[in-house]
Amino acid sequence: MDTSLLSAEIQEFITANITTDITQLALQKNRFPNTNWPSILNQIAAKQKAKTKLPTWFTTENIIYPSKVSVEQTSSEKTAQYKSNLISGETLIDVTGGFGVDDYYFAQKTNQVIHCEIDTDLSKIVAHNVVQLQVKNIECIAGDSTEIVQKINSKPDWIYIDPSRRNEAKGKVFMLKDCLPNVPHLLDFYFTFSSNILLKTAPILDITAGLSELKNVKAIHIVALENEVKELLWIIEKDYSEKIQIVCANLIKETTEVFTFEHGADLMTDYSLPKKYLYEPNAAIMKSGGFEAIPKSFAVKKLHQHSHLYTSDALIDFPGRVFEIVHCLEYNKPNMKSYLEKQQANVTTRNFPETVEHIRKKWNIKDGGNRYSFFTTDANNHKIVLLCAKLK
Repeated sequence: MDTSLLSAEIQEFITANITTDITQLALQKNRFPNTNWPSILNQIAAKQKAKTKLPTWFTTENIIYPSKVSVEQTSSEKTAQYKSNLISGETLIDVTGGFGVDDYYFAQKTNQVIHCEIDTDLSKIVAHNVVQLQVKNIECIAGDSTEIVQKINSKPDWIYIDPSRRNEAKGKVFMLKDCLPNVPHLLDFYFTFSSNILLKTAPILDITAGLSELKNVKAIHIVALENEVKELLWIIEKDYSEKIQIVCANLIKETTEVFTFEHGADLMTDYSLPKKYLYEPNAAIMKSGGFEAIPKSFAVKKLHQHSHLYTSDALIDFPGRVFEIVHCLEYNKPNMKSYLEKQQANVTTRNFPETVEHIRKKWNIKDGGNRYSFFTTDANNHKIVLLCAKLK
């Protein structure tokens, strides 16, 4: 950890240039010869990223940041606060510490948090920042977490794991066994120390694939921030073998949309032609695949088995976007020429053979505006277009 970054002059320079283009700053001469210029630029770039994602760190003096990439990959404060509500008890060990954002919030829910980080420099940075943030119940230990857990030989109430992918070349498809630490392999090892494990994975992980690798999963929380899925949280409990609860949480402004259902439940769904209102589930629900569970919880019917859009005659509070259907059109040339060709509209496709890009080009539809058009398939397998006004 480069402590020279904490000099008053450099800290003032960082603050003064928080809105400056880093590429322009990089062309300037280093006015602080005793400190590496790229390190100073990284502090500015990382702090810029922290402004909205980590406001507590951004507004706290003398914080040291790791690489900009590390800040980009860390949890946001909003998602960290959400996951802190999933744990309780006296102690938690974080075996993949990172920048420590999650631990800051875990420390508000439990008496002791142990932050394990294999990167010695990053461990020192977090230890320094913990002092600046005035948190007194986080202990930072550098080294291999499996060795640290054995050496401590305690029985924490929770073990928290945020594994990193070891092989980025594998592309978008990955398995938990390809991550570090290898949680499926180490699960029994972790269970010798704690009965409760909270595992965080990226939203790209397929839920079915994750369940095929893990055992004793009690619940999966799919967490979206402003309708963008950010992380999957797996609650794993030793010897648990009952039904798995799926929680879809969309954190929006000052509230949270929550939809819960049982994984694998055998559900019957009613289908209907479009009625007065149209509902599109939020991103967390779309990720969950719990489409058949929605009509059981809400007074809506599904448009088609594969469309994942819902409708009703009465307006209801729904976890997602809500529209009033102004026109329901059969998808054909006369209707497109009359209603959408050379017009401005937001275009969405659900269970439709043409892409949004193709539809826009084919009918010369400009993006944006207050009109919303859904190209989809109805319960009679007819291709239709729903012209809507957005209510939520």
